[in-house]
Amino acid sequence: MKILHIDSSITGDQSVSRQLTARIVNRLRRTSAASVRYRDLAQDPLPHLTFAPEAQVAHSASLAEFLEADVIVIGAPMYNFAIPSQLKAWIDSINVAGKTFRYTEKGPVGLAGSKRAIVASSRGGVYSDGPMTELDHQEQYLRTVLGFIGITDVEFVRAEGVAMGADVRQSAIDRALAHADTLGAPEAVAA
Repeated sequence: MKILHIDSSITGDQSVSRQLTARIVNRLRRTSAASVRYRDLAQDPLPHLTFAPEAQVAHSASLAEFLEADVIVIGAPMYNFAIPSQLKAWIDSINVAGKTFRYTEKGPVGLAGSKRAIVASSRGGVYSDGPMTELDHQEQYLRTVLGFIGITDVEFVRAEGVAMGADVRQSAIDRALAHADTLGAPEAVAA
């Protein structure tokens, strides 16, 4: 199994999503022989879409990493109700007509459907339930864009309320880490 580990948080060691992705990747490595390729989008950001030659090289390398992976573990903190711009640039680099999707007379068809995605989501507030749900442009966007390229095996490991006080933060992290500990390699889960 080949794992592509993506982090996008700008908060370094204080990042909840980084803590979660590390735990998820370690869990997957314990349940299956796996190789891991790591990309830190905050430390080494991809350029936004452009026709500049150096950007094209960076996007081609990112696409190749993605295409080689069986499992993609994505650290996605919520910034301003959505995902970080660094993560959006990565998504733009992997959504390539003819490589990860194609258009047909019946509409678009995803070409990356054999992959599994696990998204480690961190949020300052609670957006999965209650009055703030309509402000969640993070999770629905990720499900939509991954589904567009054919990835329907998407699981979210979510830590919510991490800015709502120390006790709430720790409880949210503990629940998310416990969820991460239940994850296994696709063949281990099916057994």
